[in-house]
Amino acid sequence: ATLGPGDTVLVPNPAYPIHPYGVVIAGADVSHVPLIPGVDFFDELEKAIVESWPKPKMLIINFPGNPTAQCVELDFFEKIIALAKEHKIWVVHDIAYVDIVFDGYKAPSILQIEGAKDIAVEFFSMSKSYNMPGWRVGYMCGNKELVSALARIKSYMDYGTFAPIQIAAIAALEGPQECVAEICEMYRKRRDVLCDGLTSAGWPVEKPKATMFVWAKIPEAYQAMGSLEFSKKLLAEAKVAVAPGVGFGQYGDDHVRFGLIENEHRTRQAVRGIRNMFKKDGVI
Repeated sequence: ATLGPGDTVLVPNPAYPIHPYGVVIAGADVSHVPLIPGVDFFDELEKAIVESWPKPKMLIINFPGNPTAQCVELDFFEKIIALAKEHKIWVVHDIAYVDIVFDGYKAPSILQIEGAKDIAVEFFSMSKSYNMPGWRVGYMCGNKELVSALARIKSYMDYGTFAPIQIAAIAALEGPQECVAEICEMYRKRRDVLCDGLTSAGWPVEKPKATMFVWAKIPEAYQAMGSLEFSKKLLAEAKVAVAPGVGFGQYGDDHVRFGLIENEHRTRQAVRGIRNMFKKDGVI
């Protein structure tokens, strides 16, 4: 709806795959911006803007983030909007995990920033907050021109979302919200079991403040393998499936992503399998 051959889009790396590949599908070019510890994201972003020709048309961001679970505060979005306005760049923010937050953290919206609607939109999915994955329903709000572009391409692609799904989404948004807190608490318990279990097994991991993922740095004894081979080893020897970090971009190759999709009992079982693998390898 907004991109084509000759356009360039800025995307953080690591990133959820559809963010860069949606750009590729549209025929545009991707400029990857490192979003990793020890690197100033805004310095890298400014450099990518200045060094790109033609000038980037759009920036796609996602906080709380998948796969890294990285969280930001309002001042981060203030800088994003200021930079985007200075260089006349659209901003698309994926806020799918806004409600899956823990330990008192509250995820801000980029549309809280004054003037953000001049250049930014925000996408929300019903999949996470209301446990409706696969229903393919959500919404976008913000800049009128970008919202109109989405409406235009949707009118060409299909005839609209199946009516019962639309009605269910309305009921979820307008009805009691206790279910959102219950879903969030379920993920918090799973997070605690996984992170505490891995740490006790000799794999220290940081507890994320949001999302349904744990972004775990590969233990030092296995770092030389890279994320793909290490993920294969976990699957074969510990019977645990993780997503290799390289699948989210080159800057993710020293991590793997755990999804908090199993109950606490199964999660403890996974931790035991990993601990046994560590023991066999002499890591602990």
